[in-house]
Amino acid sequence: MPAPAKTRKNRKTAKDRAPIPPAHPWEEEFFEFLSTEKNASPRTLLNYEHALKTFRANYPDFSRWEALTADDFRQYLFQCMKEERARSTIRLHFAALRSFFKFLSQRKGLARNPLKEVQLPKTEKKLPVVMTQKQVIALLELPFKTPREQQAPEWMPARDAAILELFYSTGMRLEELAGINVEDFDFDNETVRVLGKGKKERICPLGSHALVALEKYRGQARIQKGPLFVSKLRKRISGRSIGNLLKKYLDHSDIPLKISPHKLRHSFATHLLDNGADLRSVQELLGHASLSTTQVYTHVSAERLKKAYEKAHPRA
Repeated sequence: MPAPAKTRKNRKTAKDRAPIPPAHPWEEEFFEFLSTEKNASPRTLLNYEHALKTFRANYPDFSRWEALTADDFRQYLFQCMKEERARSTIRLHFAALRSFFKFLSQRKGLARNPLKEVQLPKTEKKLPVVMTQKQVIALLELPFKTPREQQAPEWMPARDAAILELFYSTGMRLEELAGINVEDFDFDNETVRVLGKGKKERICPLGSHALVALEKYRGQARIQKGPLFVSKLRKRISGRSIGNLLKKYLDHSDIPLKISPHKLRHSFATHLLDNGADLRSVQELLGHASLSTTQVYTHVSAERLKKAYEKAHPRA
């Protein structure tokens, strides 16, 4: 008789929890504030909405935000830890709650912010997984080595190659790349204008390989204006579709890593630092608001150098 499957103790399923109370009007005003005044991205809005909804799901008797105390949020934090949620997820949820209560203090006259008294657990420090330069080159060559799917347009491999080349050439985020238009490029100066988080613009230089790949794709697909990367139905390709095509090519490769589009961004940053780029320049290219966010890649580069040293030095 097979052993029963292991389950986490005290973990509530969606069926166990009481129905989520309806959203408070203040929440609607908060999301309108984030969207119009803070230029928050759709992903941020979705994450914050999920965080507030998840909190309310843990309080079936929830009625008023202003009635909550620091002990209520400590109890919620304890529940999250007991359910073994990732610390990064917990911190994201509390970032949303803190932002919401800051809004309530500034716009709704809330006298006291209970979240100021709640101390969160520190996040686990994990170094980003990056590809070697050899693995990246192998990946970039796959669109023309992998059999084309039936009924797929002839220009599809050129499109996929251009997507991968542009990813690695600029280090864009997935949403940024999916949203790129032909008009964002300055091909004379070999740059592209990227609309990042908070609708902040930055200019990224283009590598020669990316320029060649883009020219080949645009010529074959006859893309003159509007969305740069399109589906076979000539509609803008989604971020999910880009992730799927990357997975498809990895399934045809010998690369022993689980690679996401974001790991190409990690690889872009790490390879720049490996080859002598300064941290400030990498920060600007990535569109990071804080230098501390970029500094994680220095640890990756140092770790790679250490491994290379231990492997090559006769007295390491």
